[in-house]
Amino acid sequence: MKNFLAVDLGATSGRTVLATYDGERVTMQLWTRFENPQIPMTGHIFWDISHLYNEILKALKKVADEGVALDSIGIDTWGCDFAFFGKHGQLLGQPFCYRDPYTDGAVKKFCRMHMNADALYEKTGIQFMPFNSLFQLDTLRRERISALGASDKVMFIPDALTYLLTGKIICEYTVASTSQLLDARTGQLDERLLRFVGLTPKHFGPMTQPGTVVGTLTEQVQRHVGLGAIPVVAVAGHDTASAVVSVPAKNANFAYLSCGTWSLLGVESPEPIINKQSREQNFTNEGGLDGTIRFLKNVNGMWLLECCKKEWKDVPEDPSELNALCEKSKYDGLINPDAEDFAHPQSMTQAIVDYCRNAGQPEPKTPADFIRCIFRSLAVRYNEVIEQLRQMSKVQIDCIHAIGGASLNKHLMQMTADATGLPVIAGPTEGTALGNALVQLRASGDVQTLTEMRAVSALSVETKTYKPTQTKTKTKTKK
Repeated sequence: MKNFLAVDLGATSGRTVLATYDGERVTMQLWTRFENPQIPMTGHIFWDISHLYNEILKALKKVADEGVALDSIGIDTWGCDFAFFGKHGQLLGQPFCYRDPYTDGAVKKFCRMHMNADALYEKTGIQFMPFNSLFQLDTLRRERISALGASDKVMFIPDALTYLLTGKIICEYTVASTSQLLDARTGQLDERLLRFVGLTPKHFGPMTQPGTVVGTLTEQVQRHVGLGAIPVVAVAGHDTASAVVSVPAKNANFAYLSCGTWSLLGVESPEPIINKQSREQNFTNEGGLDGTIRFLKNVNGMWLLECCKKEWKDVPEDPSELNALCEKSKYDGLINPDAEDFAHPQSMTQAIVDYCRNAGQPEPKTPADFIRCIFRSLAVRYNEVIEQLRQMSKVQIDCIHAIGGASLNKHLMQMTADATGLPVIAGPTEGTALGNALVQLRASGDVQTLTEMRAVSALSVETKTYKPTQTKTKTKTKK
């Protein structure tokens, strides 16, 4: 028996999961859960990385208190955001949150001042989103934020937390690949792009592949939590990369849909796909395990519903009951989930109403109307992306593997099957934590290849298949 602690940090909450491998399958036990609040402060939005670090320490203390023999620890988080550290290892303030609108307009400013958009995409293969690390850093440089100028090291969030646990500095490949700072073909930081934002490769740790043992808990951490020198593994630090590892696929003919706050819909490719169509459609090439490229599209996901829920009263608290409200509505309007209107509105429900009104559609009125509108719009958008993936990649897409929390949403899954005309295989719901644990399992020497890891996943999880029940939906999202 081997035990791995998977630290999985999302954009709204975090959890630790104790994963136990019995030689054949992995069982998952939720260990701790905690909020990851966005902190509004001094006109900006920040992450409380000290809070996250302390929650990891609490989870490790629980391991010690309960006498669990822990083999290793691994951390995955969202991408793009980073922390600054000074020459003596001190944290230089809290990291900016990618939801902070301080980067509004940053893409155009960067491309006007430094490198045109076509050349930048040809170099990085990364979709243009204002919160990409490149544009955040350029904004901080233009605004002369002191933490950037004083920084000795820049670390992406999972690397920063790994550093606090081990004292070892790394730059994990999969999370770094989301930054738009890497050359897509070499997988290394591009020195010219770094110069544009006033940095050099020395500001980052060595590029580190998933499955590398970074080090062990520092003596200070060992004393504080009551454990010994537990290894800390660089897993696939970007949460989507970890999630894709857990896909229980039997062959390569699938698309993955990692659905949570964001929906990440894509395929695995042996090399970057960088061409005129991928540029125009704003697809991205992010790093995966074993040299694979996650060729994908970011689609605004359950963020839409999460924001609406905050505005409603007298609706079910149980997620399944809330999701089922869509069955009580006949609303047939559609939105484009990726429209800028829904990035960070003051009121999501009003943003949806305004969008529908401007598109000449009826306005949703009840929570059931909004939920049906959101789910149908996401499903139709997924179909559009699937068709684009078929045009640009060589993957024969026979099914969709849906992973993440929203794979439990049977209404969204069935709508997706109907919209795409493809079977949707839902599960694992804890795909990110499972993928995190599987990479730790490989670091321990029990499995070697991605195929072997997916075979373990298939034995470890239950899935549910949703088959299309009607002719494929031909409706398009309203632009």
